[in-house]
Amino acid sequence: MNAFTAPLRRAASLLGLTALGFLSLASAAEAVDIQEVTSPGGIHALLVEDYTNPLIAMRFAFKGAGSTQDPAGKEGTANLLSGLLDEGAGDIKSQDFQAKLDELGVALSYDAGMDNFSGNFRTIVENEDEAFRLLKLSLNEPRFDEEPVARIRGQIAANIRANEQDPGTLASRAFRRTVFPDHPYARPVEGTQESLAAVSADDLKSFRSKVFAKDNLYVGVVGAIDAETLKRRLDETFGPLRDKAELTAIPDIQPVTGKVEAVALDVPQTQIQFALPGVKRKDPDFFAAYLVNHVLGGGTFSSRLYQEIREKRGLAYGVGTGLSSFDHAAMLAGSTATRADKAKESVSIIRAELKRMAENGPTADELAKAKAYVKGSYAVQNLSSSLSIASTLVGIQLEDLGIDYIQKRQGLIDAVTLDDTKRVAKQLLATDPSFVTVGQAGS
Repeated sequence: MNAFTAPLRRAASLLGLTALGFLSLASAAEAVDIQEVTSPGGIHALLVEDYTNPLIAMRFAFKGAGSTQDPAGKEGTANLLSGLLDEGAGDIKSQDFQAKLDELGVALSYDAGMDNFSGNFRTIVENEDEAFRLLKLSLNEPRFDEEPVARIRGQIAANIRANEQDPGTLASRAFRRTVFPDHPYARPVEGTQESLAAVSADDLKSFRSKVFAKDNLYVGVVGAIDAETLKRRLDETFGPLRDKAELTAIPDIQPVTGKVEAVALDVPQTQIQFALPGVKRKDPDFFAAYLVNHVLGGGTFSSRLYQEIREKRGLAYGVGTGLSSFDHAAMLAGSTATRADKAKESVSIIRAELKRMAENGPTADELAKAKAYVKGSYAVQNLSSSLSIASTLVGIQLEDLGIDYIQKRQGLIDAVTLDDTKRVAKQLLATDPSFVTVGQAGS
C-alpha cells in the first residue's frame, strides 16, 4: 500500500490483446530471459524478446523527475505535464495526435509520481515506425497549445475541487504534512487550485527540458523486437534528449513518529492512517521487513490486523499496511476506515498489534505462509503481461537490483530466518507511530 494516492489516468487499450507472452504464470520467472541493450548513442535498456504476439511494450522512467521537482508555488507542474505530452506534438495538433494514436492502436500514457516521471507505450509491430515517431514527438516536441493546456488544467482543477471535502483526500493531505513536514513529499502531486493556476506553458517547457535526460532514463522493453532494432529505436526516440538532467537536490527525511493529528469532519466514517520508519529497498533486511509487514497487515485476509479488526470485531471492511521505499525516505504505513464511534477502539487495536509484533515477531507458521504467498504471487503481480514485465524491468534498474533479480528473488526470501523477522520486527515496530484521523473521533 502506498500512502499517497496517484491521480487517475486516462487509460488506453490495444486491440484487446493482453500480450502475456508466456505459457504459464508459474513458470514465468524462469521464462524471463533478460538482455542488456546499449544503443550506439549510449542509451541503456533491458529487453525481453517475445514473439507470441506481434506487439511491443515499453515502460520508461526519468529518475528524480517527479513532483519533488515542481517549482515552489507551482506545485502540480509535473502532473499537468503528464497529461499534456500526448495532446499534440511537432506539427500535429491535439485532436489529430489523439486520432493518430487511435487509428494506429497505440497506447501511450504518462504519469508523474513523487520521485519519478514515467511513460507507458505499446504498439503492434505493423505500425511500429509511425508509433515510435509519435512517441519521439511527444517526448521531444510537445506543443502545449492553449486549448489542451486549459482543458487538462481544468480537469485537474475540477478533481481537486471535488475532493476538497473527501475524507480520504483530507487524510492523505494531513498524513503528508504530519509525516513529512516541510519536505517536497508533503506537497500534493496534483498541486492546489492556486499553484496549478500559476503554471504556464513556459513552465511546462522548462520543466520538461530540465528533467528529461539520458542520464536519468531507465527503459524496459518486452515484445516482438530484437536487440539491434531496439538499439536503433532507443536512439531515434530518446537521442534528442539532453545528456544530463538538471535536478534540484532533495534532502533525505525520516518519517516523523509519535505525532497524533485529528482532523474534524462530520462524516459517518473516520479515516485512520498511521506511519513508522521503514526499510529502503536496497537494505539487506528488506525481505525480512517485507515478510513482517505481510504478516502484520500486508497479507489482506490472512494478516493479523485484518483478523483483529475485520474478522473478529467487524470494525472495518478492510485494513492494510505496506512498505514504501521512496528515493529520500522509507516508511511502513497503514490505513483503515471505521464507524466514527469505533475509531478510538480501532486505533487501540492497531497499537496493540504493532506492540505484539514488535515484542514477539511472527510465528514460524505465519512466516512459512508469508514466504509461500510472496513467492507465489510475484508472477501474477509483476509478470502477467508484457507491460507489467516492462515495468518490472524498469523497477529493477531504478532500484539497482541486478539483471538476475527475478531468478534470485525466491532464494533471498527463503534465506530469511525466523530470528531475522523477530529482530527486524523489533527494529521497525518498537517506535511510537504517528496517527492521522479524519472524522468525528480522534485517537
